[in-house]
This record gives sequence, structure tokens and C-alpha cells, in this order.
Amino acid sequence: MTPEFHRIRRLPPYVFEEVNRLKAKLRGQGVDIIDFGMGNPDMPTPKHIVDKLVETARDPKAGRYSASKGITGLRKAMAGYYDRRFGVKLNPDTEVIATLGSKEGFANLAQALTAPGDVIICPNPAYPIHAYGFIMAGGVIRHVPALSPEEYLSGISRAVTYSAPPPNVLIVSYPSNPTAQWVDLEFYKEVIKLARKHDMLVLSDIAYSEIYFDDNPPPSILQVEGAKEIAVEVNSLSKTYAMAGWRVGMVVGNERMCSALARVKSYLDYGAYTPIQVAAAAALNGPQDCVADIRAIYKGRRDCLVSAMQRAGWDIPAPPASMFAWAPVPEKFREAGSMLFSKLLIEEAGVAVSPGVAFGEYGEGYVRIGLVENEHRIRQAARNVRRFLANADEILERAHNSVPAK
Repeated sequence: MTPEFHRIRRLPPYVFEEVNRLKAKLRGQGVDIIDFGMGNPDMPTPKHIVDKLVETARDPKAGRYSASKGITGLRKAMAGYYDRRFGVKLNPDTEVIATLGSKEGFANLAQALTAPGDVIICPNPAYPIHAYGFIMAGGVIRHVPALSPEEYLSGISRAVTYSAPPPNVLIVSYPSNPTAQWVDLEFYKEVIKLARKHDMLVLSDIAYSEIYFDDNPPPSILQVEGAKEIAVEVNSLSKTYAMAGWRVGMVVGNERMCSALARVKSYLDYGAYTPIQVAAAAALNGPQDCVADIRAIYKGRRDCLVSAMQRAGWDIPAPPASMFAWAPVPEKFREAGSMLFSKLLIEEAGVAVSPGVAFGEYGEGYVRIGLVENEHRIRQAARNVRRFLANADEILERAHNSVPAK
């Protein structure tokens, strides 16, 4: 029999898949699942963006191959966005790469930067591609606990001291998926100082930079003086403009890393469908009222979730940013763990969340809740959760008795 493929052996079972299978099974039985599990925006893409896609798609030449690093107009629009939003000047020809979503950009950056055995410092918990993009590229991950930005920052120096060979890449991601925390510019200044001291490159993921709920918007690491000498930033239109399925992202910053990514991509793809890229440029260059509207929808859902679940008996901290809440597993289910809690919540309450352990070992004890259902459905979920928590002892006893004896 053919042995399992080398790179596949390096990947653990996809934890989300276990929850997804259970969701599919129950839906097949006619169960109404209120699904907070996946970060999949449910609101429509703004009309002017869709109109530009349709208009461009009517061009007989639209179906031709595009450009793997992105068409010039889109890269200029991305540079313009960084100038307006962060005051960061970028050369669209050398410091901007359009990607097929931020996930592809991150994974191909890992391919471009990593030699077998390279050590990468990665926050934990974190979005899975942050670690596994580098693992698939042959890297070795040094996980650093990151339940708060302060904890992560203090752990970086220790990780460098006790890693052999020394790390050569440092990953940061704020606002964070899954913890929903964000940082100020002082944090990024410390990151750049540490990276310079230890001769590391920095990859910053700010895919949720426009989904924030306080007066001060999250900053970019590229605002730090000299950051472009060692850092790139991965960004996305997916959540900002409700364009997740369009797969438009960007990698911007350090010219050398952007060049390496462009070279890798030139062998792998011809870029997104040109009308999608034209429409993405229209999103960035056009009216931004839609961004504020989308942000307001998420804020309303956040406030509804926190208040409704509190009344149901589940205290969930209000996230300051992102489209997620990072919620501690209720006390009675803490010993059961986030995976079993998530499965029981689907089976008994018809409510789907993502187990924290899916984002790394330090995510145990938490679940991620996506703000992807409307306020009516959130209140319905809270009513189901109230009954679920009221019957916790009985539910846990049933679950315990259903486990086969060893």
C-alpha cells in the first residue's frame, strides 16, 4: 500500500471538520442549526461593487488570463487605501501584491520564505493557516501563548532564547482571529524592535482591520518607522466589503518579500478573474459608507449576543474588534473541554460554535462565536442556550454514559 503523503502526514485532522460533519448530519435530519461556527459574512456585497463586476464581465476580453500579481489598477487602489487609512506610502509596482484572498497570500508567502527546518514564531491560539502554511512549507513552528497581546509579546523573547536554530520569521495578527483582541501602535513598535534585535522578518495579518467597535481604528504595523525594511502585511477585502467568496486579498510592504511572493505566484496562478479585480478596485476607490454600514451590523450583533447570552446564563466578553466573540466555556462544561462542549451544544441546543482547541492548544477552554446570524437568530440561540445550561448535569451524564467502556 502507498504510504501517506509526506506533507499530509504533517497536518493533524482538521478539527472543524468534526463539527461540520455533525452539523451536516443534523441538518439532514431536519434540525434547524443556528450556525455561529464559520466566519462567513451573510450580508450582500454592496451594489456598486457588484454592478462594476457585471459591467466589466460584459467585455468580450474579460475572460482572458489576468496577472498573477494583480492588475495595475487594483494594486494602485490597494496602495491608495493604505495611504488614506494608515498614512503609509506604498509603491504599487514593487510593494503591493494582489492575492486570491489573505489565506492564499499567507500560504504562498510561507512557500516563498521558508527553507526546511526554519523556525517560525507563531501565536497560539491563532488562525490555522498561520502555523500550517509554514508547516506545509517545511518550517518548524515555535508556539507562543497569546491569550493576550501582552502575553504574546513577553513570550517572544523567551522563544527566541530557547529556539535552535534561531527563528527567522515572527507572525502577528491583530485584530485577532480567534481572540478578537487588537493592539495599538506601541505594540507594533515593540515587535519591530524585537524583530530587528533578533534578525527576524515579520508577517502581520490585519484581515479584520475595518471591523472595530471603538472610536480608534486598529493601526498597521507599516506605520512604524522602518517597518517596511523587515515586514509585510496581509490584508483582505473579504470582511470589509462582505466579499469573502470573491477571494481578493493583498500582501504589502517589504519589497524583497513581495518580490519573492510574486515569483512563487507566477508559477501557480494567473490571478483572479479580471472583472473581480476591477470590482475590487471599485470597492477600494469608491464610496466607503458601505464599510461603516457593515461595521454597524456587526456591532449590533455583538451587543445583542453579549446581552442575550448573559441573560441566558453565559457571560461572554464583548469583543472590541473582528466579527467574532471569544467566549469561555461555561463553568459546568469546562472539564468536558471545548470540543465536547461544542458537539453537545449542536446536538442539544441546535447552536454551532467553533471549539477553541481548533485554534491551538492554548485555545482550550474557549469557543469562537461568529457574528454571522441576525439579531433575531441570536436571541433564538440564547433561548436555546438557557435551556441547555439549565439541563447541564443531565446532558453531561448522558454524554458520559454514551462513551464506550475501554
